[in-house]
Amino acid sequence: MFAVDLGDGAQLRPLEPWRAGEFLAHIDRGREFIGRYVGLPDLVVDLESSRAYLLSYAERAAADTGRIHGIWSGGRLVGGVLLRTMDLRNGSAEAGCWLEPSAVGRGLVTRACRVLIDWAVGERGVHRIEWRVSSGNAPSIAVARRLGMTREGVLRDSYLYRGQRQDIEVWSVLAPEWVTSS
Repeated sequence: MFAVDLGDGAQLRPLEPWRAGEFLAHIDRGREFIGRYVGLPDLVVDLESSRAYLLSYAERAAADTGRIHGIWSGGRLVGGVLLRTMDLRNGSAEAGCWLEPSAVGRGLVTRACRVLIDWAVGERGVHRIEWRVSSGNAPSIAVARRLGMTREGVLRDSYLYRGQRQDIEVWSVLAPEWVTSS
């Protein structure tokens, strides 16, 4: 197993199906907070759904179409980053993140995303990393800015989330920009 040091006692590690119980406990700790903008808590509701969610990412990793990694702080899972999609033929991927309240404001997501994007661009040859975020999710928009992404536009009322239409902002960074900014 590998772990990448994120500083301040935090690590980035693969989030694999055998960690389903730990993942469920983490989601339960942050269910309301995480669920404000991210649908993950609606998908991970019990041990079976937790394992199925992580298994879907293990299958994506095997097919080279996605990745999921957890952020551990003080030995406890507190968040994660992922490549929700990864299309190597077209050189594009969509990154995302989530964090429980206990870990907010420490720069963990930004540092973890840097590792993930470095890997996608440097190792897998991804040319374009997208970041899609609800216009109301100021912390996630701040991460996109810190990562040097460019806001490309807003998809108005494009996403129905918990009965409410959401505007989705599309941010991105291209490989040539990442090489010079990271």
